[in-house]
Amino acid sequence: MSDDVAVEARGVSKIFGASTDQEVRALDHVSVSIAQNEFFTLLGPSGCGKTTLLRLIAGFEHPTDGAILLEGKDISALPPFQRPVNTVFQNYALFPHMTVAQNIGFGLEMQGQSKDEVANTVGAMLVLVKMENLKNRRIDQISGGQQQRVALARALAPRPKVLLLDEPLSALDLKLRKEMQVELKRLQHETGITFIFVTHDQEEALTMSDRVAVMNEGRILQVGAPHEIYNRPHDRFVADFIGDTNFMPAEVIEHDESEVRIRLPSGIEITVPAPPGLPQGSEVTLAIRPEQARIVTDSDAISIQGSLTDEIYIGTDTQYRVDIGMTSPFVVRVQNANGERARIPLGSRVGIAVDPRTIQILQD
Repeated sequence: MSDDVAVEARGVSKIFGASTDQEVRALDHVSVSIAQNEFFTLLGPSGCGKTTLLRLIAGFEHPTDGAILLEGKDISALPPFQRPVNTVFQNYALFPHMTVAQNIGFGLEMQGQSKDEVANTVGAMLVLVKMENLKNRRIDQISGGQQQRVALARALAPRPKVLLLDEPLSALDLKLRKEMQVELKRLQHETGITFIFVTHDQEEALTMSDRVAVMNEGRILQVGAPHEIYNRPHDRFVADFIGDTNFMPAEVIEHDESEVRIRLPSGIEITVPAPPGLPQGSEVTLAIRPEQARIVTDSDAISIQGSLTDEIYIGTDTQYRVDIGMTSPFVVRVQNANGERARIPLGSRVGIAVDPRTIQILQD
């Protein structure tokens, strides 16, 4: 095992239920390595197994099969208090009758540290989370965002090797949540501690993570940097779950080592970069991001034809929905440069132009 690996799951399965007819397989042979000093996110819908995996790392659950390793040591059977791991939950579980400083220092006192050691560490944590002026406030006298910072400071104070975060931003309003995304990344960078973050929010995952693991039905479908996950999804679920995506059926006409020629439902043929193993005549699905398409009126441009059915203004962008004869409209997202937007009458016949290099081919 590499020295730079902090946490590793090896073939981990977790089954809940007392009998075969009641069993629920929350994790199904999951294997993943998380590096030292990495901000790693487990991303997926509710019930995909991401929180179960986090609880296995924390020691709140034990695997049915497989092993959890911390810096190469199997910790699968260790109780939580014997693991150099701390967790921040959705419910921060702070002590309302204590001050900010007392909450941060509580765990250190339970470890038997001296008053001077506790005071020094608490002081450093207050600086880290920028709450020096609020150290004597009770928890019920500070805001939700400030409470979240206290929970983070308390979890970081013992200098755990790994910090686990189970959707800690879910209770915050949108603006504060975005601010705390930046703060979390700053804290991770400054402390050098490995963060493992659980969320179902795609934007959170893309904003903060060094790498993301997309999960569904107890399995990890893809692991990669945010731009890799977004621009090069491995399958339809990942492409659909991460951001907005247009899907379109197509047929492979010709194929070589680097390119494939495909025919769209309209009959238009285009050449796009080729994934391996696409035989001629095979049916595929194209994934096209809304921001990688544009509305055109030039009949000479390679385009998909359709009728504009809706225009939705969302501030920075305008969404155009085009009926191209499929079940769902094709969505084009255009940035509103200088606060202005192009007005196209509804019902207009328009074309959709796409750079072939941005089209992803997903095998059916």
